Amino acid sequence: MRLALLAAFGGAVGSVARYLAVSAGARMFGTMFPWGTFGVNVAGSFAIGAFMAAITFWLGGSAEWRVLLVTGFLGGFTTFSAFSFELMQLIERQAFLAAAGYAGGSVILSLLACFLGFALIKAVAA
Repeated sequence: MRLALLAAFGGAVGSVARYLAVSAGARMFGTMFPWGTFGVNVAGSFAIGAFMAAITFWLGGSAEWRVLLVTGFLGGFTTFSAFSFELMQLIERQAFLAAAGYAGGSVILSLLACFLGFALIKAVAA
């Protein structure tokens, strides 16, 4: 039950953080391209790499921290379902170049950010 509460708390905080980030992205850059969701997914990918490395190297693989930060916070913060819907909207608007950039950029930059986050914490922990 304790782990479920940690996941719920982390998810609530992550969801609010996503809402604020996506809203800020729309205010700053407009809504023709989903910059807020794009940024959240890349930042979340960096964070999962960094969090998992920190949990592994500094916190002894703590289930509590993993559930709070990764399952909870990042589960609420990252937005793959929103990414899928926004990609579908770009395709429906026939904004094919934007859709390709959004899909490819999200996957490639998020994967690179994940590796970078993990490697950064691993290097600091060494």
